[in-house]
Amino acid sequence: MIRGTYSFRMPTRSPMDSPLARARRVVVKVGSALLVEAATGRINRTWLETLVEDLLWMRARGQQVILVSSGAIALGRRQLSLAKGPLRLEESQAAAAVGQIRLAHAYKELLEGRQVTVAQVLLTLEDSERRRRYLNARATLETLLSLGALPVINENDTVATAEIRYGDNDRLAARVAQMAGADCLILLSDVDGLYTGDPHRDPDAKFIEEVSQITPEIEAMGGRSASEFGSGGMTTKLLAARIAVAAGCHMCIAAGHPLHPVRRVQEGARCTWFLPSATPIAARKQWIAGTLRPAGAVTIDPGALHALRAGRSLLPAGVTGTRGQFERGDTVSVLTGEGAEVARGIIAYSDADAAKIIGRQSAEIGDILGFRGRDELIHRDDLVLMQAART
Repeated sequence: MIRGTYSFRMPTRSPMDSPLARARRVVVKVGSALLVEAATGRINRTWLETLVEDLLWMRARGQQVILVSSGAIALGRRQLSLAKGPLRLEESQAAAAVGQIRLAHAYKELLEGRQVTVAQVLLTLEDSERRRRYLNARATLETLLSLGALPVINENDTVATAEIRYGDNDRLAARVAQMAGADCLILLSDVDGLYTGDPHRDPDAKFIEEVSQITPEIEAMGGRSASEFGSGGMTTKLLAARIAVAAGCHMCIAAGHPLHPVRRVQEGARCTWFLPSATPIAARKQWIAGTLRPAGAVTIDPGALHALRAGRSLLPAGVTGTRGQFERGDTVSVLTGEGAEVARGIIAYSDADAAKIIGRQSAEIGDILGFRGRDELIHRDDLVLMQAART
């Protein structure tokens, strides 16, 4: 064992000390092999009902929940009578188009029958990696959660290309956790965690309870999916873990086949936890502070500086000017009138739009720009004070 990298201990946390119990926002990922019965190609309704009960249980105790769900292609291929085995790209896309309707209907029926509004969001990995698409997707998720809806996310397989061949909703789930600022990501799988080898082939493979650092040795433990419908594997889950922990999110690989699979995690069922070194907001702010070359800058008045020191957001009213060219989502410097950099942050408007609203009240933004954007020029969660500004 490499000390500090992973542990072979059996779980020792109490239920309320679990990262799942402490999380404010949780992303749960469900694979096709769990949702779809191998023998019939139909939704495993009994299992799905217990998963929905788990999601409602988390919401009832004040947690926000996002579900990332595979299953559209597996359901659609049965409806289209496609033969078993690998599908051509156009067959996968056709199956996804048919299966997505059935998948969305199942979630709508189960959740809205319990007075929970469900929202379908279709993404590709490109949506989570291109800045403008990323910002739009993040804003949509934030709005849905603030309005009490439960987003159900699937890969947009009908238009994706390389993503279908890669079959990677694990990494998509990690990107969703990253963009949503989630504290906890649960990957429900056909295995109960990470082992030193393939437990189906190696009787001496040892179970790993915790991973505090993803080293090359850990990455070498990845394997292939053993299920008919699943197209991921331990390798994709380790890639997802790297994304999640870098964003300050705890990630868990747990067995998904038992009933009430999420509640079992909190109750101490065996699973592997990947531990981040910071919270989601702290990780985000470390990234902002470490930007080597901000795209531009805004200058602020003394009142705005006082507000930033008090932990507030930067509003247009406190900004006196802009410098350089930047787009929405770029990192910019925040300067005093004397030119000293006091903060950095991700700006909500382009330089052209920012120039029109600086010095004005947030309530005027819609009339000035012709659309209603954010009230803040830089939200406090997207802003980090430089050392000199903290005193």
